[in-house]
Amino acid sequence: MIAAFQALVRPNPAARPLLDNPIVLWGLVLAGIGGLYGQAAILDVVRTLRLPDTDDAMRLVQVRDLLAGQGWFDVAQHRLPPEGASMHWSRLVDLPIAALILLLRPLAGARAEAIAAALWPALAFGLYAVILYRGVRDLFGRRDALLAVFAATQTVLIGALFAPGRVDHHSLQICAVLGMALCLMRTRHGLREGLAAGALSALSLAIGLEALPFIAAAGLVAAGAWIVAGEPTRRLFAGFGLALGIGAPALFALQTAPGAWGATACDALSPPWLWLCAAGGLTGAASLLGARLSGPGRLALAAGGGALAVAGFVLIAPSCLAGPFPDMPDLVRREWLGRVHEMRPVWTLLREQPALLMGTFLPALVAAVAALVLAVADAERRRAWGLAGGFLCVGLAVAVLQFRGLYVTTAFVPLVAGPLLGRAVALLREPGTTTRRQGLALLAGLATLGKVWLILATLAVRADPEASGPSDGWSSCTAGPAMADLAALPPGTVLAPVDLGPSLLLNTPHRVVAAPYHRNIVGIQAGIEAFGSEESLRGVAAARGADYIVLCRAPGGRSPDGPVARGLLDGALVPSWLEPVPVQTMLPQTSGLRVWRVQPGR
Repeated sequence: MIAAFQALVRPNPAARPLLDNPIVLWGLVLAGIGGLYGQAAILDVVRTLRLPDTDDAMRLVQVRDLLAGQGWFDVAQHRLPPEGASMHWSRLVDLPIAALILLLRPLAGARAEAIAAALWPALAFGLYAVILYRGVRDLFGRRDALLAVFAATQTVLIGALFAPGRVDHHSLQICAVLGMALCLMRTRHGLREGLAAGALSALSLAIGLEALPFIAAAGLVAAGAWIVAGEPTRRLFAGFGLALGIGAPALFALQTAPGAWGATACDALSPPWLWLCAAGGLTGAASLLGARLSGPGRLALAAGGGALAVAGFVLIAPSCLAGPFPDMPDLVRREWLGRVHEMRPVWTLLREQPALLMGTFLPALVAAVAALVLAVADAERRRAWGLAGGFLCVGLAVAVLQFRGLYVTTAFVPLVAGPLLGRAVALLREPGTTTRRQGLALLAGLATLGKVWLILATLAVRADPEASGPSDGWSSCTAGPAMADLAALPPGTVLAPVDLGPSLLLNTPHRVVAAPYHRNIVGIQAGIEAFGSEESLRGVAAARGADYIVLCRAPGGRSPDGPVARGLLDGALVPSWLEPVPVQTMLPQTSGLRVWRVQPGR
């Protein structure tokens, strides 16, 4: 195979290398983008508002409410009883989606929202691709930059998080963190690079705290470089600290009501996290004044700033040391949070979904190892390789405990894969290079492409039919047309499985008892307890004022796995106080949605 590949890329020593031809490289990139944004995937979202995830549905609900007149600072979801659940999401993500809908309305009318949901991820991917291309081009050259963009289209989680309909915040956070890292990787260590990295870090924190480990690592890198090198990196460190210390409070004030500025939240940018940013800003400012500090002096100043940051955080919000969900009841933590896919550890998913880990975790691991090896071997680009490998290791460490740690981590895989593929091709063409070395280089490059691992996983599943998981019929319950009859019923309150909540809010005028967000603890607990027994179901329905009971019977429909839900869906349980409501669908396949009207007087 290697010899055949060599024949393709080296037919004539005097000819121009195939992968140095811009037409070929751009052809690869466009083919990869075409695979991500095919016509069928986009039209599916436009026609049926079929969204990939519950968070995408809730994001669109938040944007719709904003456009309907809900206040900028009011991020509560008022159709989550009893008082409405406060969401910890950023309005900064709502803003561009809302603007896109407004731009499309004169042309598309009522379909503007669905078209925006289909197009926004592609626009976000375009932003990611531009950041990736420019960063890799400046560090490694134009060919490797185009190969990196192609590798991004072959990276499983990039494809998933930028897919049509994926309007959640992860795409913008990925762009911010990648841009921050690339600023630190540049050979020039000036104030401008530091300011840009700090500002992008502040933006990431304002969007969400998931990337906090990466930002902490970036701060340590900037501080460490200043401690070791002194004057050449002082402006980089100062710029990073100042931009973070000023930018984070500014963005916090931009999206937070003044009356809530003093409220502590462990799950979003708030006083304890702002204190950490302010401490970084003060330390950065102090470094500008300490131009003549020796190495021990710089270490003492940085250590003092770090101690001040930690001490202030502990005094302001000691409860946040336990994580973002310190007050979550054990029932909710066990029966809901512990079953959320993105919150599960690697060893659980390895047993249940090995193909998923093959396509996501392994490419990141290969990229991390390759980057660290090249950091030792490539002195000219040691900083870039070392930082890429370091950020990948930070993300992998988080991902071992929680799968969602891979979301931001995956941004760095194409950054390594592009130059690695470029080196592999160069070695294949290099006269005198051993076949073994060429083969290892080619395999290393291919091993960073998640879709290669997915192909191997698919072959393994086909060889072992028992390894295949259940089909997911979730969309037959959550797409807009599937809920058309339910939406036509008189507005009321729906008691349904927790994961159905966002789609019910998006596609119907009803209120819902529960949705999968940790600030809706009362609703989640009610949604868990309701389906324990018929008595519990009736009690929760009465207590929460439910007018309808809704379940999804499709395979993979995520309905509660208990005798009550199964009995209702199979018809074995027919309570006198529930009246079945016929539900049809405008979808080509049969809807899995089942609806009952609560009869309180019976």
